[in-house]
Amino acid sequence: MDVIRVGTALACLGLTAPATVALEPWATYRGNVQRTGHVDQQPGPAAPRVLWVFKAKDHYIAAPVPVGERLIVSGLGAFNTANLTCLNVDPKAKDRVVWNKTTPYLKLPTVSSPGLVGGRIIFGDGMHQTDGATLHCLDVAGGLPIWQHPVPGTLVHLEGSPTIDGNKAYIGGGAAGVLCIAIDRLTLEGKATDLANAQKAIAKRWAELLTAYEEEKKKDPMFAVPPNEDQLPKANPARLWQQGADQWHVDAAVAVVGDKVLACSAFLEKEKVGDRALYCLDKATGKVAWRAPLKLNPWGGAAVEGTTIIVTGSTIGYDPKALKGAKGLIAAFDLADGKEKWSKEITGGVVACAALADGAAVVCATDGKVRAFDLASGERRWIYEAKAPLFAPPAIAKNVVYAGDLKGVVHAIDLGNGSEKWKLDLGAHPDTAAPGMIYGGPVVQGGRLYVATCNLEGPHARQPTVVVCLGEK
Repeated sequence: MDVIRVGTALACLGLTAPATVALEPWATYRGNVQRTGHVDQQPGPAAPRVLWVFKAKDHYIAAPVPVGERLIVSGLGAFNTANLTCLNVDPKAKDRVVWNKTTPYLKLPTVSSPGLVGGRIIFGDGMHQTDGATLHCLDVAGGLPIWQHPVPGTLVHLEGSPTIDGNKAYIGGGAAGVLCIAIDRLTLEGKATDLANAQKAIAKRWAELLTAYEEEKKKDPMFAVPPNEDQLPKANPARLWQQGADQWHVDAAVAVVGDKVLACSAFLEKEKVGDRALYCLDKATGKVAWRAPLKLNPWGGAAVEGTTIIVTGSTIGYDPKALKGAKGLIAAFDLADGKEKWSKEITGGVVACAALADGAAVVCATDGKVRAFDLASGERRWIYEAKAPLFAPPAIAKNVVYAGDLKGVVHAIDLGNGSEKWKLDLGAHPDTAAPGMIYGGPVVQGGRLYVATCNLEGPHARQPTVVVCLGEK
């Protein structure tokens, strides 16, 4: 994803109940293959009460990811410096930041939401302006690196969130196509090992570096240099397969559905590369099962419910300067063979994925409207006027849709009829007082709603941003 065209990602759900539960919560983009940004069945906040605010200078393009009592946010600092931050979500926390990862460990911008598995997070780096990228795995508790997997190449970037299914991670790599990584089959300092042993070895080496630093401080405090994580040995997981390299351009997160992997590929007009299509791959081998052509670039990727795949599209990327005249669409495809079930044009670009719940597909568009379509027929159920362009995908929790617009307003909408339940202006509210745009979709966890802002461009460019928690307690 670049600053202008964020390839925020997605993944997809299982065909049957067993396939659906195969993925851990938050192991895929937006928490599940329906892309609801909500996994715990608790309702979101009934009123826009601000519990806490984290003020920052970073610009949050990716959606936050809840991890128990922590929240992972991925931001861009000055000169697109990567900042991956773990926040304490306790409203009474004295220190909001638990840990932060930046240079020299992270050498490229990081604009994807991580996937969560077994107390570890996996995420990619790179964006459209950079070539080559690395897939990272960190320990959630302390942020200590566990492994890295480099993916070299022109127009290669790991912008979309990974989908983690068992001991494998699936991710789109821009011009690298789609990759399948064995997250537990590692090589460390020339020797084969597994995830647990690699984590122990790296933690031991980190402790040794810290001890040596403390000794140096005693001997010569003026010249003692603290260690950095770039000095640690780098474990590398095995790559099981790769498909579509130098043929596709996969910025959106891929989806794992039973024995299938769904990947949305774009065509880059400027570079004249890529293939605008939805692909279905065999999960074990990466072999292409079917291809469905797409009319517009699918920057948001796919969402899945049962045997129906929903793909959104837009004539523009994440570019506030290109809003005028943007067009979009939403289309449904059959999981078995990729045949189109229905398609609807939209008078605004739909750059984010749809969210699917209660037989409806909900999308946000750059014309300032949130729309709900019947998942089976494609007929529009309702339309909500946000009155400001929307880039971010919506969250859905217990019959309420939560959407954030480019004026920094969070909207709570009734899923049944599209009526407004409440809204909150993050720029005007006295507890936040930070105008900004919402690029990454809101998420709901434990009855709380989390949202972050971005000021890379627009009327408040380079101004402070916020991560906000709304809830009752």
